[in-house]
Amino acid sequence: MDRVKDTEFEAKVRIANDVVGKIAAIAALEVDGVAAMGNNITAEILGKVGVKNLLKTTKVEILGHDVKVEVIITVDYGYNIPSISQKVQAKVKQAIENMTELNVTDVNVRIAGISLVKEG
Repeated sequence: MDRVKDTEFEAKVRIANDVVGKIAAIAALEVDGVAAMGNNITAEILGKVGVKNLLKTTKVEILGHDVKVEVIITVDYGYNIPSISQKVQAKVKQAIENMTELNVTDVNVRIAGISLVKEG
């Protein structure tokens, strides 16, 4: 009689904070009324003088399976800021939880500015 040996192993996947940050940024940009991540004026000036990645637009803290996220956005003029913030929170939470199976405990939205002209 042949014996089948079941072997169990536990695979561990570690997701870098930057990956979660990118997911959050992409999700936030999908919300109507979000003009850009961060403050475009500051990013544009820094880019012209050769400084890159100085302005972080997301902050991520992962503790076990729990995640806290802060996103910094610029909102299009004329949109309701509390409404946009709630939509960004929901979209970011959903995207991170669907893609990583991590539990998002906090999504804090910081408004860096108002865009008077729609990008694009």
